[in-house]
Amino acid sequence: MLKGFRDFILRGNVIELAVAVVMGTAFTAIVTSFSEHLISPLIAAVGGNPDVGLGIHIIAGNDATYLDFGAVISSAINFLIIASIVYFVLILPMNKINELQEKRKKVTDADSAEEPAEVAPIEVQLLAEIRDLLKTQQS
Repeated sequence: MLKGFRDFILRGNVIELAVAVVMGTAFTAIVTSFSEHLISPLIAAVGGNPDVGLGIHIIAGNDATYLDFGAVISSAINFLIIASIVYFVLILPMNKINELQEKRKKVTDADSAEEPAEVAPIEVQLLAEIRDLLKTQQS
């Protein structure tokens, strides 16, 4: 039972996944900091009360009823930044690599498919020549 667990943990995919999670967490912290410290102040500067940012109190004086539009906009920008970096750094290069591998595979398959068709007539011709030589030797 422990051997199977050890094999599972030591498999390359699990380790790569763990590294990706750690890197994603660190990257998320950077983007969140960027969003909170640069984007949020810019959004707050556009409109709203300077003390609370871009939002409104449904009931004046009650902080629990504050609708924080700036935080929602910051989260959306945060998501777009992360999604665009994941796409351009991971997805797009992997798609290009897969396309190249498929092209190589098609070229290799086409080359290997043509060879047997060319080889077969030569083999048949050689076998016919061997047969004719054997007939001449026997007679």
